[in-house]
Amino acid sequence: MKKILVIEDEAPIRENILELLEAENYQGFGAENGLVGIQLSREHKPDLILCDLMMPEMDGYGVLTQLRADPVTASIPFIFLTALSDRTHLRTGMELGADDYLTKPCTPNELLRAIQTRLQKREAVQQHYMAEIKQASDKLNDLLYCDSLTQLPNRLSLAERFSQILNSCAPTDTNKLIPVLCVGLDRFNRINDTLGHETGDFLLKAFAERLKTCPDTGATIARLNGDQFAILLPPVEKKQDAAGVAQTIQNSLSQPFLLDSQEIFISASTGIALYPRDGTSLEKLLQHASQAMQLAKQQGGNQHQFYTAVFHIATSDDLALETEMRYALERKEFQLYYQPQVSLETGQITGAEALLRWLHPKRGLILPARFIPLAEATGLILPLGEWVLSAACRHAQQWHQAGFAPLRVAVNLSSRQFSQLNMRQRLTDILIETGFSPTYLELEVTESVLLENSQAAIRRLSALKALGLQIAIDDFGTGYSSLRYLQQFPFDILKLDRTFVSNLSADAKNAAITSALIDLAHQLDLKVIAEGVETEEELAFLRLHQCDEMQGYLFSRPLPAADFEKLLKTGKSLPIQPDRGNL
Repeated sequence: MKKILVIEDEAPIRENILELLEAENYQGFGAENGLVGIQLSREHKPDLILCDLMMPEMDGYGVLTQLRADPVTASIPFIFLTALSDRTHLRTGMELGADDYLTKPCTPNELLRAIQTRLQKREAVQQHYMAEIKQASDKLNDLLYCDSLTQLPNRLSLAERFSQILNSCAPTDTNKLIPVLCVGLDRFNRINDTLGHETGDFLLKAFAERLKTCPDTGATIARLNGDQFAILLPPVEKKQDAAGVAQTIQNSLSQPFLLDSQEIFISASTGIALYPRDGTSLEKLLQHASQAMQLAKQQGGNQHQFYTAVFHIATSDDLALETEMRYALERKEFQLYYQPQVSLETGQITGAEALLRWLHPKRGLILPARFIPLAEATGLILPLGEWVLSAACRHAQQWHQAGFAPLRVAVNLSSRQFSQLNMRQRLTDILIETGFSPTYLELEVTESVLLENSQAAIRRLSALKALGLQIAIDDFGTGYSSLRYLQQFPFDILKLDRTFVSNLSADAKNAAITSALIDLAHQLDLKVIAEGVETEEELAFLRLHQCDEMQGYLFSRPLPAADFEKLLKTGKSLPIQPDRGNL
């Protein structure tokens, strides 16, 4: 039943209209003045509003102006009722956003036809909008099942295939094992560092093609992220069958890759986990297979390892690093680096992402990939994450006081931090201690943080947002990507991972994914920030498709706090894109 609000100060007229609406099976409710009408509009969100023009306290123009300024009520159809027939009044109302204008007295048929016309128009607009959303959603869902660089399935496809295998297994197949292999290229960072990311991407695509020839029929090969791949095998009776696939992979890499007339030799390490022995969920099996792969790498690479229950016992180096990490905070060995985030419309620096680095007195610079997993496993991530939040807020507050407001700062939340019961209170304490306004704070969470209990995650995110900060989903599309995350969770920002941004000009499918994702995010009122922008071609593509902001080496590497402040003082900005319409 459609809801219609009648704002009319004359009670007899208001009651007559409400009786007419009730007779026509509308749900009508009335307001005796404009102020009450605005309040009821925000509370009940009617499908249409009938409003008298001349009223005490606030006239119809004032009511319409306030309703159109509020996103909650801005699109509600609005019809003026007035005894004034002057065209000037008519024009004023239409310019303010009125949908129709009826002169009193009008017949019931005139009023009902006007109501029906506006409701039909609104429904048509809503259907068109929903059709656009569905079209973009369907397109994106199709694209998100495939890794854009290698054309292999991604995690989402892998998860569906795993469910299909489980559902196809008979209850009597208790002796069957489902192998999950995690494959990583050895010393792949060396390729990127010496030959560049473009060559690294070519190598990943060549490796993916070679990987397709290794397993038996029925295997699902997927790219997880970076240089890590997964292979899901059909059920087997003995684990040696999985070991045979791993050995085949190693043998296939004995032949070099030819990239730009240059021969490149590379090896791979493989970790193997077995369902149900090593886990009953794909997430747990991938985690255990990855741990086994890391052990294979630590032992020199070019080999495979099965996961065993003793993997939770840390290696001696991990134990030493854990001990050193416990003292690193009090010894002030951790530093925050800041990578600028830049508006693609104005070219100005609008914020920065805080990135953690460990400057070890003996080991030198230790990147997060080495110590964050250990911090997560030991619980040290909680005091470390709290220090990051405090330091980032303190630095940003100093920049504001130096005249660089309204600069934002973005901080990543780990899964253990996010699950911490007193997280909201701890964050409140930090904001009070540093004097930093939550308006300029963004918290970034990844999809994996949301997997275990989505309803609890929604409650936690909503509680954090109530402080006045913003929530960004980080690395969207690199994990178990699903549009339900964008629709169900209270996000403000979507961060495009570098895997989408890289090689946009040469990869049509990647370009299609990226443009569809930006368009969908905007239709859902999300701001889009592209990460890892390294080339002018990538920047041009993002500008063409109205991406909101970027960060990446094209503009600046991550910088220590002092160097970032120096960058702010230089006033560095992106060149503004010329207005082609004025050329």
